Amino acid sequence: MSEEAAIGETATESRLITETGLDARVAAIVEPALESMDFRLVRVRLSGQNGMTLQIMAERNDGTMTVQDCEALSRALSPVLDVEDPIDSAYHLEMSSPGIDRPMVRKSDFKRWTGHLLKCETSVMVADRKRFRGKITDVNADGFDLHRDQASYGDDPVVHIPFDALSEAKLILTDDLIRDALAADKAAKAARSKDASPQEGGS
Repeated sequence: MSEEAAIGETATESRLITETGLDARVAAIVEPALESMDFRLVRVRLSGQNGMTLQIMAERNDGTMTVQDCEALSRALSPVLDVEDPIDSAYHLEMSSPGIDRPMVRKSDFKRWTGHLLKCETSVMVADRKRFRGKITDVNADGFDLHRDQASYGDDPVVHIPFDALSEAKLILTDDLIRDALAADKAAKAARSKDASPQEGGS
């Protein structure tokens, strides 16, 4: 297996960071439905916002997500959740995209956004700490290198964080990230539009 394959970039690539408890029950229900529509789950979160809100964050396999996609997924998932009925009280379903300063939940997320700022937490001590902030400089099958922008004097500014130690990770919004995210979104939508257009020629 090549390192690229080990890092991910597949439609069925599993998530590094997953839910617990009731959120995990919901994720198990909605993930197969999302995958059948060529989307992938990013995160499920049930909160007390506006009474009770179930947020399901998802994206296409190319990383894009439109308002129309959110509406279509909401219509598709509502009856599935009604049948399974995992939540025993009234709630509001909210479909959303990961956003530009997105949660990082798959190995391919780190590969795709190498060179950008990240904040993350680990479940175990890594280099004598659990919270990190810095730029992703390299990614391999086991983890990623982070060049810390707030390293203490005398500390190595570069730390290797194993994927299996991660408990949370999220991109930090910067002008560079906005520029690259918008460019990637534009390119992915153009590629999808080209694939969907009828072949030229023939009669």
